[in-house]
Amino acid sequence: MISGCSGKPAQVMSSNEIVVWHWLSDRSDAFDALARKYKIETGINIRFELYTPISVYTAKVRASAQANKLPDIYGVPSLERKDFASLIDAGHVTDITPLMEENNAAWKNSFFKGGLIMNTFPEGNQYGVKPGTYGVPIDINNIQLIYNLSLLKKAGWTAPQPPSTWPEFLALGDMLKKAGIPGMVSGWGEPWMIHCFADNMAWNIMGKDKVLATIKGEVPYTDPDWVKVFALFKEMKDHGLLSEGIVTMVNKEAEQTFANERAAIAFNGSWGVNVYDSMNPGLKYAVAMPPKVNPSRPMYIWVGTTSFIVNDRSPLKQDAVKFLQWLTDRNQQTVLATEMSNIPSAKACVDVLEGPIMDFVAGMENVVHPRLLPVEEFPLVTEVFDKGIQSIIIGEATPETVARSVQDMKEREIKRAERFKAIKANK
Repeated sequence: MISGCSGKPAQVMSSNEIVVWHWLSDRSDAFDALARKYKIETGINIRFELYTPISVYTAKVRASAQANKLPDIYGVPSLERKDFASLIDAGHVTDITPLMEENNAAWKNSFFKGGLIMNTFPEGNQYGVKPGTYGVPIDINNIQLIYNLSLLKKAGWTAPQPPSTWPEFLALGDMLKKAGIPGMVSGWGEPWMIHCFADNMAWNIMGKDKVLATIKGEVPYTDPDWVKVFALFKEMKDHGLLSEGIVTMVNKEAEQTFANERAAIAFNGSWGVNVYDSMNPGLKYAVAMPPKVNPSRPMYIWVGTTSFIVNDRSPLKQDAVKFLQWLTDRNQQTVLATEMSNIPSAKACVDVLEGPIMDFVAGMENVVHPRLLPVEEFPLVTEVFDKGIQSIIIGEATPETVARSVQDMKEREIKRAERFKAIKANK
């Protein structure tokens, strides 16, 4: 039996209370307070159960899904699209689309679009899931560049705003390099974060349609636009924009380095506002979208959500949905936003926020994520892609050789998928 954070075994679920599993230790006290409030207002017991660390929690959810022992409501961190689809197919997820559409889509329209579509499967998705919404976002985040204003001034940057174009970004790097100030830190030892930056640039350079065509196998990674994406990382390294060791750095280390003012730039998520405030309350910084390479196209950034799912097998699923409707109402969202300084999933609550987090809120108008596309890239292709960029940064590969390696893996994976389909069709 997996224990919760208190070390006590999880209690057996009773029939007169709604049980919610989560891994969000920073929100545990706020959740418990809201549960007490809901009890007073409705007479219904809500029991939040916290399981940490995240690896233990994820394993618990997977094992419980196989044993049909999931609670009434549960969250799934870093849920891959295929895993989400598997949970839906197994009957562990309630389709809440009809409820989202009630009353002229009042509940649906209360959310930031980016947060909601992270929980939605579109028409024609590769997993064959019925189009609809299957999760409820509780809060959202996005990832942008964060600049230490004091270090930029020390380097000679006099513009009122951080760089907005690629030439300006490179010019800042030259200034930092000349002044001996370390450039950017980020958790680029964690492949998903380096992929995030590359994906931002790809959408700006070539647009959604070409990115999607590449994933479908219609455009090769050796295309000049993809070579340009890879070349950006060499340019950043050459112009002093990347701190030493960034390719092995985990994000916790990067956050501490930036908070202690040992780097001028951070590529980090909106959750960093809380992190920096706890480490260095006096830190002065500005938040900005990544600089455009192609000025004629918009810049898009990755969105993420913290979401809850209603177990379709739960005898209390209707009550569970009502609780999530209450939890995402303005009053409760305001509590979570003010106590945690996170971006609320409900648009109407952002007026309670102030300071740098509002710059992250502004970025919600231009958000994307690979999971929002109808198809996803093969995992092995993504792995070669991310490791290739790391190799470019440390000087072990060129943009051209990485493009070739990624395309070679892509072609192998396409052939493997075709063989699998042929075998399956002949059974």
